[in-house]
Order: sequence, then C-alpha cells, then structure tokens
Amino acid sequence: MRKLLIAAFMVVTTACMLPASAAEYKIDIEGMHAAINFKVRHVGISWLTGRFDKFDGSYTFDDENPAASKVVVDIDVRSVNSNHEKRDAHIREADYLNVDENPMAHFESTKIELIDDTNGIIHGDLTLNGVTKNIALETKFVGKGDDPWGGYRSAFEATMTMNPSDFDFKFEYGDVYLTIYVEGIRQ
Repeated sequence: MRKLLIAAFMVVTTACMLPASAAEYKIDIEGMHAAINFKVRHVGISWLTGRFDKFDGSYTFDDENPAASKVVVDIDVRSVNSNHEKRDAHIREADYLNVDENPMAHFESTKIELIDDTNGIIHGDLTLNGVTKNIALETKFVGKGDDPWGGYRSAFEATMTMNPSDFDFKFEYGDVYLTIYVEGIRQ
C-alpha cells in the first residue's frame, strides 16, 4: 500500500521511457471521477468556493521504484466556476487568472516523497498565469481495485496552499486552498 501512495494525486503523466513495471493511469475525466476545487476568503470575511471544470491528465506508477513515478496535469483555467457567472468573468481578468494570455495551467511532478503507507508529498512545477513555481502537494492514497467494467483503478486526494502573489495575481484576501481528487483508470 505504501507504494500506491506514490500514484496518489499523480493526476496526469506522460509515458516516456517507462520501466516494464510502470503502470499508466488516465484520470477519469469522462466519468468525472476527479475534481480540482478551491476555496479562498471572500473579502476577508467568509469562504468563496469553486472548481475548474476542464482538466486532463494521467500518471505512471512504478511498483518496483515508486520514486520513478510521474504525474502530469493540464488545467483549462478558463473553466473556473464559482457558481456565479459575473464573478467568474472577473476572476478570468488580467488581475487574476489572466486567461486571455494564459488559458492553461500545467503541473508536472519532479519528485515523489513517501511519508508513510498512505501519505506522501508530490513535488513538481506548476505553471499558472505564465509563472512557474515549484510546489508541494500533500497527497493521501484513498483506494485501489477492480471496477465493475473490467478495469482497474486507483484513487488519491491532494491538498496545497497557494499564495496568489507567487503567480502574479493582484489579490488581497489571503491564500488559496486547493483540494484535488483523482481516480485513475489503468491503461
């Protein structure tokens, strides 16, 4: 089970020169058994929550060498959805997500670190609003097994806290908290 953690939040990965023991997983976007959610303080008083409706990715998990596992995820930031159309249009503007110039965010893992049998940290580069920063996703293994359709799945959840100014957002209400849920289908 410890090795499965590495696959944890391995939301998306490209398969380049994979060892024979590496398994490829595609994030279940078609069945939407995945989500990228956020919350942030609304004018410093309460919580504003939302999500990104369009993203895609995959991951590889190497059972023999979990540290060699990889994750790659692409997020269409134009798909931001806070359940309020006018606010979403504002969030897409240049002071925030700046979607006209940077419509996509990209994450690619650089290192996977195990903490225990079900928890780990996925380090990687996140490019958002044209800025690339190394981030750490606290990741938890949720489960694995056969599905009713003859496939095999693994699931993880990950969290991180992001300082908006690190990505050149003109935002004054504090950190953004991300929660990511991933269910991958072995290919």
